[in-house]
Amino acid sequence: MKLVCLDLEGVLVPEIWIAVAERTGIEELKLTTRDISDYSELMNRRLGVLDREGIRLPEIQDVIRSLSPLEGAMEFVNTLRQETQLVILSDTFSQFASPLMEKLAWPTLFCNELIVEENGRISGFQLRQQDGKKKAVAAFHAMGMHVFAAGDSYNDVTMLQEADKGMFFKAPQSIRDEFPALGGAETHPELLEGIRKFIA
Repeated sequence: MKLVCLDLEGVLVPEIWIAVAERTGIEELKLTTRDISDYSELMNRRLGVLDREGIRLPEIQDVIRSLSPLEGAMEFVNTLRQETQLVILSDTFSQFASPLMEKLAWPTLFCNELIVEENGRISGFQLRQQDGKKKAVAAFHAMGMHVFAAGDSYNDVTMLQEADKGMFFKAPQSIRDEFPALGGAETHPELLEGIRKFIA
């Protein structure tokens, strides 16, 4: 059996933290895993900014509800789900993801959890597991599945390397140059073509 594992932000939907940065005018929140490879370091930095600026979860959720899937992403997902199995492996959080999952017709999602106080302050985060994307692919392998994976950032690299076939999607050239063995696609039709070759 063959399975496709996709990152969420940057592949199917806009980068949530960049959208928050644009809404609030806080440039520091534009940093993503394309800039900082250590996800815990990046999140702790973000939470410090939220505390400093007094930004609570409901404000972030308001931004998320205003977002739509990337152009062509919904058609891509619909086509893909007719042809194979799809799982979203994301470092986002369940408290962020629901409005976007609804707009993508609820594909299966494995992600993380925020620790939120009663007043809406985000006080921490709980990772599903360290290097969870890679370990999810390894678990699918243990079930006898063959896995195609795609993502756009440093935190996707181990997932792409663990997969039977890994491919970057619209990744910065600097990241692609570091990992030349991994292929790349710039559009959803190109990505779909790569997937179809794998599942054929």
